[in-house]
Amino acid sequence: MNEAFDAVVVGAGPAGSAAALKLAQAGLKVVLLERGEFPGAKNVFGGVLYRKQIEDLVPEFWKEKNAPIERSIVEQRMWMMGKESYTTFSHRNEAFKEPMNCFTGLRVKFDQWLAGKAVEAGAIPVYETTAVELLRHGDRVVGVRTDRDDGDLYANVVVIADGVNSLLGKSLGVHRGWKPDQVSLVVKEMIALPKEKIEDRFNVEGDEGVTVEFMGETSLGMAGMGFLYTNKESISLGIGVMVNDLTQRGIKPYELLDSVKQHPVIRKLIQGGERKEYAAHLIPEGGFRSIPALSGNGWCLAGDAAQLVNFVHREGTNLAMKSGELAATAIIEATNQGDFSAQSLGRYDEAMRASFIMKDLKKYKGMHQLMKDYDSTLLFDKIPQAINQAAFQMFSVDGVAKEEKQKQAIRLVKEAAGGTLNLVKLGIKGWRATNG
Repeated sequence: MNEAFDAVVVGAGPAGSAAALKLAQAGLKVVLLERGEFPGAKNVFGGVLYRKQIEDLVPEFWKEKNAPIERSIVEQRMWMMGKESYTTFSHRNEAFKEPMNCFTGLRVKFDQWLAGKAVEAGAIPVYETTAVELLRHGDRVVGVRTDRDDGDLYANVVVIADGVNSLLGKSLGVHRGWKPDQVSLVVKEMIALPKEKIEDRFNVEGDEGVTVEFMGETSLGMAGMGFLYTNKESISLGIGVMVNDLTQRGIKPYELLDSVKQHPVIRKLIQGGERKEYAAHLIPEGGFRSIPALSGNGWCLAGDAAQLVNFVHREGTNLAMKSGELAATAIIEATNQGDFSAQSLGRYDEAMRASFIMKDLKKYKGMHQLMKDYDSTLLFDKIPQAINQAAFQMFSVDGVAKEEKQKQAIRLVKEAAGGTLNLVKLGIKGWRATNG
């Protein structure tokens, strides 16, 4: 192959395809490499995608006949789970319909669609091909070596978007592999259900959808959160927990998911469904302080490869797309100037620092330390259980005076935290952890 390009993008996920699309739209000669048979072939993700970052690249994409939209989300629920109960906060709004705020989608469809947009714009797709190492000239990256015969690809810039276990990122030395407390393992199922049952159980109609995110008893005392997303004719159900917790407890991933499915409220929502897919994958959750260098001489890093996941709000795909777009913008400017040095591509780092991505991740930079400071059982078992017990007390009518019930409810939460002082300390640390 031994051809020269303006850019080679490694990985046809959201970050890589967004970068390739932006570069191709600007008229650059760009190759989009993907190790799978096709983009999304290795993903069974059924999750939430956000309109804004997609619309920035493909205006009014939702009007397209083949837009990869399952359901437009009109209601978002958050559950604090007890053993046979849950305490909930939710928001439903008709204003989420036009234009949609977010929607559920299947990665196997979405990745193909977005990569297809890049190809339509002029990107050259090279699938079933793995970038095995970076090509260098001195301290500068000048391309990639693939697993094909005579498969060296030379480029002014390489966009590294090869996922959480980025081999190319490791070869650069920008990260040395994530620690077990910086990565979560997500296990999930796709459960088929008739469209009518989904709409009945979640009180939606037409293309409306609901997302549910939950924490508490369902993670078996480990640091983690679960999710349930409505698709057209299926439900995406899963849970993610930190790898260090999973290892220490000796719990198998499928055992964790089975436990979630047995919770009374979950069991009723998926009753009668048929499991279509099962998968597990890693998600980077080290937060702001774990983000490596994002650019250098002849290269940019984007998406999961750069640890760009907001685990507090469960955002990742939108951050990946925006990082790919910003990397491409910096590369376009570098191409116009004929300068692909670290200083020139540093515009990408500057743009990222000014973006909502880094501002949001910086806001929650203390969360990782908060998880370290407190035992997972306290945050993800004892306190959620106490909150559910307190809610039960407050809503029970049994002849006990309301003042006494209020005292009982407060006492339950205090006892779970280990006393008033510990509860106050936890509150202060929690505030600081979520406010930069």
